[in-house]
Amino acid sequence: MKAMVLTKTCRILDDRKPLHFKEVPDPVAGNMEILVKVSACGVCHTELDEIEGRTPPPRFPVVLGHQIVGKVEKTGPMADRFKAGDRVGIGWIYSACGKCRFCLKGDENLCNDFKATGRDADGGYAQYTTVSEDFAYKIPDAFSDSQAAPLLCAGAIGYRSLRLTGIKDGQSLGLTGFGASGHLVIKMTKHRYPNSKVFVFARSEKEREFAKELGAVWAGATEDQSPEKLDCIIDTTPVWKPVAHALRNLASGGRLVINAIRKENTDKDYLLNLDYPTHLWLEKEIKSVANVARQDVSEFLQLAAEIPIIPEVQEFSLEQANEALVELKERKIRGAKVLRIED
Repeated sequence: MKAMVLTKTCRILDDRKPLHFKEVPDPVAGNMEILVKVSACGVCHTELDEIEGRTPPPRFPVVLGHQIVGKVEKTGPMADRFKAGDRVGIGWIYSACGKCRFCLKGDENLCNDFKATGRDADGGYAQYTTVSEDFAYKIPDAFSDSQAAPLLCAGAIGYRSLRLTGIKDGQSLGLTGFGASGHLVIKMTKHRYPNSKVFVFARSEKEREFAKELGAVWAGATEDQSPEKLDCIIDTTPVWKPVAHALRNLASGGRLVINAIRKENTDKDYLLNLDYPTHLWLEKEIKSVANVARQDVSEFLQLAAEIPIIPEVQEFSLEQANEALVELKERKIRGAKVLRIED
């Protein structure tokens, strides 16, 4: 099969073509697995974290990609949840132990044996991939393949982030960073919390205008002060400066939820600007989002179909994966980037 393969970690702006287009052996479905013919795979900032070594794959070569949509090609001998031809999705969570205290209460995202699609196992930047049938999801008919792909990570992790804020209808929400996840969160918020106002902090004027198109009552730069203090804020950026500014904009008792698997170190010194009474006092909270659980993905897919949430997508061919990743690194974002995988 054709695949875009990562062979080593590197800085993507020094090596703008870190992935190599190759022919590799077709994967084979194990006992409880399904073989999926990939039609679309979303491009996520986590891939940059893998390429640049912040969350490196345990082995090379590896096929990245964890927002996968395709059709079941074959099923393993013991697999019976799906049949050939079913349209399925695969997200970041590839497997977990199923036995620990976290798995037993549905928080397998916190399992010590958590394994990630496209990092610990080959992912969707390829024509085929395999996964346990227990970690695949039926895709609602409301979405095209390209529209469904970003729902599996950007949407699901945004859903978990919004839930972790503890927001109640009528409370204000801030979004700092407005990429693939942010634009889906604003749509969720407008549906579930119709009396809540959304404020967006973004670097580019295009992102700010896009946020207002989607219903934000205000949009400013990352370092701007919001017109009012906010009850909760979700940070989806890869850097530290927005964290400090978000804390400054939080109301008393407010919560900042950081939706990032890793933060870059380029501006880590900015945290030295934190002032306790300004940024942390009055019972402000900081909470991180760690991966996603299967429940997040399945619940969000149902919610997205009900609303419906139709993501804005920008399509690339499989061979253009490096171009899509460089644009993501350079923050050239409107909606979600998706690879279309052809025969």
